[in-house]
Amino acid sequence: MVVQSQLVFDHFAPIKSCKRTALFTGIPVIDLKDPEAKTQIVKACEDFGFFKVINHGVSDHLIGDLEAQALKFFQLPQSEKEKAGPPDPFGYGSKRIGPNGDVGWIEYVLLNTNHELISEKSLFILRENPEIFRCAVEEYILAVKEMACEVLEAMALGLRIEKSALSRLLKDERSDCCFRLNHYPPCPELEALSGRNLIGFGEHTDPQIISVLKSNNTAGLHICLRDGNWVSVPPDNASFFINVGDSLQVMTNGRFKSVKHKVLADPIKSRLSMIYFGGPPLNEKIAPLPSLMEEGEQSLYREFTWWDYKTSAYKSRLADCRLGPFEIKTLTPLLT
Repeated sequence: MVVQSQLVFDHFAPIKSCKRTALFTGIPVIDLKDPEAKTQIVKACEDFGFFKVINHGVSDHLIGDLEAQALKFFQLPQSEKEKAGPPDPFGYGSKRIGPNGDVGWIEYVLLNTNHELISEKSLFILRENPEIFRCAVEEYILAVKEMACEVLEAMALGLRIEKSALSRLLKDERSDCCFRLNHYPPCPELEALSGRNLIGFGEHTDPQIISVLKSNNTAGLHICLRDGNWVSVPPDNASFFINVGDSLQVMTNGRFKSVKHKVLADPIKSRLSMIYFGGPPLNEKIAPLPSLMEEGEQSLYREFTWWDYKTSAYKSRLADCRLGPFEIKTLTPLLT
């Protein structure tokens, strides 16, 4: 038994482990039907870059159908799943996250949601698994996109700018949004050896405007608070979680901060998460919005297109500060 566990441990060795942290009960909860939601969203974005939404309008039927079909896909023989890989970045992937050396205890499917830009790997999955992706995924994405736009419009009203200032970027037919299914299998062998959890997805921020996360009732998501402490987010399969992305941080000139987050695999239960990443059109210029800048306020970031940033971000490691190259460095005058 010791030999078997050691072999498993050696197999896991390239993937780092991490100690669990306590569940954090202070996550902001936003009721989208509450007239004060717009104000609460802005405060949550300022304080955490992260919040939970209830009364979101996405039906349990759509959520349940997609979760069931996704699990069916991930339960297929490995040889069948790998027909949809390796990712380019779209398609099926396992353990390797991107081309730059990041790894995790994860398997996933990444799809482009724009039919005009859809990749060959995405088309393969659609052809081979129509009952999973042509029906469940597309219906789910439509509902979640609508909810994401509702959140962005409430956010804009809370910021006292034009209602469509943010949501128009997702509604644009050229928007560069994508959808990801992440599956984190249980890993009991490592728990028996060390009492630690394997990292499923390493710490990072999302480069897009916002991300909309839905997961099952297995814990694992961790966020980094403003004071630098990591906390575990209590799972809630009836709600959605919203992440502020790097692009939104730039558009608010740093008023909102993209939330650094990671996922730890559970030793006993599998975790399934579904994430809609709301991105702008590739040629959209990203810069602090003039309507949010106060008189005399200096821009913290130079203007760039979404294509520029996306290209730069995908050349980096997960934990890198991806906005660093786009920050405007201010020189402190020397005292004489």
